[in-house]
Amino acid sequence: MKMTTLATSLLLAGVLAAPIALANPDTDRSHPKAFVKDSVITTKIKSKLAAEHITSLGRIHVDTDENGVVWLTGSARSQEAIDRAMSIARETEGVKDVKSTLKVRKDD
Repeated sequence: MKMTTLATSLLLAGVLAAPIALANPDTDRSHPKAFVKDSVITTKIKSKLAAEHITSLGRIHVDTDENGVVWLTGSARSQEAIDRAMSIARETEGVKDVKSTLKVRKDD
């Protein structure tokens, strides 16, 4: 009898705790839904950069975090290219903010 009560209590506790753990899938990037959302934003930005024919595209790396913040890293051949990349990222649907550590490197 005690074993049945213990098993029932543990099962009930697990069922009640599950919605708390799964309440917001975007808080955990390992959750497939959050990862896909971040990847879609990153892919949209990379496609737009390619369409602009920015010659230093290969040196601009794009990543999106779980909050919709886009991170641009790497280098470009001019400040104009950096400004355009940031503008493209800001104009992309789903982007909340853009952070950049892009540097001008003309000799690359």
